[in-house]
Amino acid sequence: MRGSDLQFRIHITKPKYEYKYIQDGDIIIIGGVFSVNYSVKYILDNGGKYIPICINPIQNRYIEIQTLLFTIDEINQNLDLLPNITLGYHVYDSCADPNLAMKSVMQILTGPGRIVPNYSCGDEREIAVLIGGRSTVTSLPIAQLLGIYGHTQISYSAIDPVLNDRALYPHYFSTGPDDYIQHVAIAELVEHLGWTWVIILAAGDERGERESQNLRNEITKHGACVDFIGTLTDDINTNTRTLERIQKSTAEVVVLCGEQFRTKIFFVEKIIKEKTLVAPATWIPGYPTSLFNGSLIFNEEFFIFDNSEFEDYVLTIKEDILLKDLLTVASSCLTHDEEKDTIFKNVYSKIFRNCSGSKLLPFYGRSYRVYTAVYGFAHAEHDMLSSSGQFCNKHIHKNIHRKQTLKSQCSASCPPGYRKVPQNGAPPCCYDCASCSEGEVSNLTDMENCVRCLDYEWPNHEKTMCIEKPTDFLSYDRDSLTLIFNVLTVILSAIAVSILGIFISFRDTPVVKANNRNLSFILLVSIKLSFLSVFLFLGCPIDITCMLRQTSFGITFSIAVSCVLAKTIMVFIVFKATKPGSSWKTLVGAKLANSIVLFFSMIQIIINVIWLGISPPFAEQNIHSEPRIIIIQCNEGSVVAFYIVLSYMGLLASVSFIVAFLARTLPDSFNEAKYITFSMLLFCSVWITMIPAYLSTKGKYMVAVEIFAILTSNCGLLFCIFLPKCYIILLKPEMNTKQYLLGNKKKLIVTL
Repeated sequence: MRGSDLQFRIHITKPKYEYKYIQDGDIIIIGGVFSVNYSVKYILDNGGKYIPICINPIQNRYIEIQTLLFTIDEINQNLDLLPNITLGYHVYDSCADPNLAMKSVMQILTGPGRIVPNYSCGDEREIAVLIGGRSTVTSLPIAQLLGIYGHTQISYSAIDPVLNDRALYPHYFSTGPDDYIQHVAIAELVEHLGWTWVIILAAGDERGERESQNLRNEITKHGACVDFIGTLTDDINTNTRTLERIQKSTAEVVVLCGEQFRTKIFFVEKIIKEKTLVAPATWIPGYPTSLFNGSLIFNEEFFIFDNSEFEDYVLTIKEDILLKDLLTVASSCLTHDEEKDTIFKNVYSKIFRNCSGSKLLPFYGRSYRVYTAVYGFAHAEHDMLSSSGQFCNKHIHKNIHRKQTLKSQCSASCPPGYRKVPQNGAPPCCYDCASCSEGEVSNLTDMENCVRCLDYEWPNHEKTMCIEKPTDFLSYDRDSLTLIFNVLTVILSAIAVSILGIFISFRDTPVVKANNRNLSFILLVSIKLSFLSVFLFLGCPIDITCMLRQTSFGITFSIAVSCVLAKTIMVFIVFKATKPGSSWKTLVGAKLANSIVLFFSMIQIIINVIWLGISPPFAEQNIHSEPRIIIIQCNEGSVVAFYIVLSYMGLLASVSFIVAFLARTLPDSFNEAKYITFSMLLFCSVWITMIPAYLSTKGKYMVAVEIFAILTSNCGLLFCIFLPKCYIILLKPEMNTKQYLLGNKKKLIVTL
């Protein structure tokens, strides 16, 4: 079969009685699809075919059509809005049937006469906008059809959320109230006013339940919580329990949703006395506004027509078939059209009688939405033609006597420095406030979690911001311990120098010459240097001071202890050498003493050189030992090497102590061993107690413990060994003679 032989025909059945209003304009036509009749019935015609007939007309829906015509006529008379343009209209009654609605739209797009899809039979006609339909049943197919051609549709009643999808229906608009939009507006208002704890009150029916759940979800999305959802039903006991629960709740705001409660307004009036109400737009009609004084109402802007003018307009309509049929059905009067009377009797199943009909009284209903839809188009057309237009200013019209915004919260806001702790089993808006943990801050109100400060920072006292941690070390300018150690070090060093000066001045006296004068000089110098090494422990540690502090003390003190050991050994050897024929005489002399000092000192020097070469100490910032401060300290590098140095000094001291202890019973001329024994005992005691204290302290106090041990150890050597000699030299010069030392006891003094 050839393509030219293919024929397609679209047959659209017209209703038995078609209700339409047509008036041509200049170039702009407004289409209208209304639903005055709210149902369709199919009857057999004379040809045996089923045809639709529109039945059950409603008065206020007829007013909606007349509102459209009245508004268009009013705009045409307004020379300022659309000058030099006369609007026309093509309006049809779809009878709330989707098929007839589609037929009406096709008729409007094609023009009067035969319906031809995709063609417009009018001359220079332009369908600028289509007003309608009234419900989703008719609005949805109309929107789908008009979307193909890109024509604008303004519904005055349909509020199905499906039609809000701008991707599917970019040309669909509505002047009717939208539940979703109202829910969003209420939720945003609650959020804006800082309310986090509200009650929802809905009608106890299916719509109330559905809307209350949707409203609850929207309020929750905006960060608020709902204490409970209450319902008002026809049961007085249930309503009383709901009212009591509202009165006991800590929430100060009650949000109404759904249809008006009508007979339950008595309960709502009681709530208003104690709580603040927030109600949607559907609540104002039918109730005096004074009843809602102190409440927040989302009110639609009503346009009130002049009654006499609009009524005169309706009453002047002549030859209006729809009006005649509406009055006929309403009054059950015959039309004097035999065929129509027969059809009406069959479809309405009631008796029609001879009468003149009744006068239609104006019923405004929702006609203002139609009025708004037409004027909305007219103003948009005006702005488009004049290339002007502006955004509407948004205002909150208020008459509030409170000076502060009402607070409705389950829990008070958590201030900065605190975080929210959810209560078990309670909504998210019910919480306790807990202070931020150590090292954490919160700088905003109602923070869910505190923020941890960086490693080098610590919270301020209020825990609202992170500040730099203070550094901790033995500072010269802000630490009293540093001043004390400085003074002690200077004094003790001066004493060591003074004693050295005394010994040099009296170097030829028997007391100085006894027990090896040269070793005494070396010992005094090493003690002085050991005192001065304390300065390396003070101040802010750096790498060079960290490397020198332990090594300098270790070497100088090892030299000092080596001198003490050499002195003790030499005392023992000299005593043995005094016996006749003793072989110990060959060991007596300065050479052996110097060799002992050099040998034992070199071992310590080698240990320190290896330590510095392999893993030297270095300065570091310790941020973990003390959470609130940064400890600037010396890392010993190799802990093993550090303890080897200390252990070696301890070994030298122990050997010196043992040898001195064995030599303590020698004759009085050689009783220096007694003082050495005491000084070494003091050294061992100090360092044995220092090590646990050193390990248990941190920061500057750990350094202070080591400085104390250094000063005490050196003081033990200085005062125990040299103070008795200074006493004899300065205060008892008669005892500092060879004759006194020999005396009647025939003591032997060996001058080395």
